[in-house]
Amino acid sequence: MENQKLINFLNQLLSNYFVMYVKLHRYHWFVQGRHFYQLHGVFEDMYTETAGDLDEIAERVLMINGKPLATMSKYLKETTLEEATADDKEDELISQLIRDFTLLIKEIKEIGLPEASEQHDEPTADLLITLQGKLEKSVWMLRAYNAYE
Repeated sequence: MENQKLINFLNQLLSNYFVMYVKLHRYHWFVQGRHFYQLHGVFEDMYTETAGDLDEIAERVLMINGKPLATMSKYLKETTLEEATADDKEDELISQLIRDFTLLIKEIKEIGLPEASEQHDEPTADLLITLQGKLEKSVWMLRAYNAYE
């Protein structure tokens, strides 16, 4: 299949989003610190948005004649993110998310978008650009939050 590299990238992105979805749930449940109430809500908003993005990515894989990954073992094998490792202190959680989102942005820019362009797949490029914009906004907001401390 001529677009297999793009399907592979989208499945890796899907894997990353599933790992992020679980990570955000963990952070939502276990966050500690002075800003517990605020961050508890923020992490819930983030995992809710991530759930919608997961669906968009999986459906795009199907639209381009691929098969989205659909097991945790495959997600963990394909992800480029690490599972949650912070000790639940808010500054560590925020720092991990900034690193993760920055990595996803880099992968979209350096791998996904060039591959979508090579395949002349504008709808996939549009999806990736939308995801990149959301991730960049999250990084900006998390950095602004950290600057307040």
